Amino acid sequence: MTAVIEIRNLQKSFNGKPVLRGVDLDIPNGETQIIIGRSGCGKSVLLKHIIGLIKPEAGQIFVNGEEVTSLSSRELYRLRRKFGMLFQGAALFDSMTVEENVALGVREHRMFDEPEIQRRVAEKLELVGLPNTQQMKPAELSGGMKKRVGLARALMMEPEFVLFDEPTTGLDPITADAINDLIIDCTNKLGVTSIVVTHDMTSAYKVGHRFSMLHDGQVIFTGTPEEVRNTQHPIVRQFIEGRAEGPLQVY
Repeated sequence: MTAVIEIRNLQKSFNGKPVLRGVDLDIPNGETQIIIGRSGCGKSVLLKHIIGLIKPEAGQIFVNGEEVTSLSSRELYRLRRKFGMLFQGAALFDSMTVEENVALGVREHRMFDEPEIQRRVAEKLELVGLPNTQQMKPAELSGGMKKRVGLARALMMEPEFVLFDEPTTGLDPITADAINDLIIDCTNKLGVTSIVVTHDMTSAYKVGHRFSMLHDGQVIFTGTPEEVRNTQHPIVRQFIEGRAEGPLQVY
């Protein structure tokens, strides 16, 4: 598989504390890449680097061969149109309707005329299983519905890549599984390449083609779901089994 996102020796510190200490990762085209690791290990920071929201202190990121960290602000805006992102809390604006939330990005970029925006909003809401919800407000939505609205917004620009930050956090198992099915549909029906940051191993095993574990600022393991299940790596083993006993300390 051809790597469409390549990360080389990525390094970043905050207030003198290293978070990323030389991350190396290749993400193949058309697959769903799972990023696992403990809270605070830098998973979300890594996603923000990929779309140029954070600049690294060292290292490089290539998207379709284009080096992200050297791009100007104008070039970054162009690059970000290739990406959709589902934030952990869906990040909907409470004062806006579902339609206004979903259309926000394309209206800001003035990408389409109003009839086309309305058509795309209806299409994306249908895709995520929320037809005829355009005039609802976020306060009227369940947690799972908010996630689906967030995904509809992420898909509005027909992205090549979709980034998911803890997509099943806070959801009951049935709703979480519905979100998993939507992630799979994004890959199978739309042909996108996805990166999913998650602690939810049930979700990870269902949607992931490839797993990478981030620990102590580096990728310490990459493999298929089967390789993850069978690994004897002590840190990975402890994490996927959710055990307090092992090399990872409780904090």
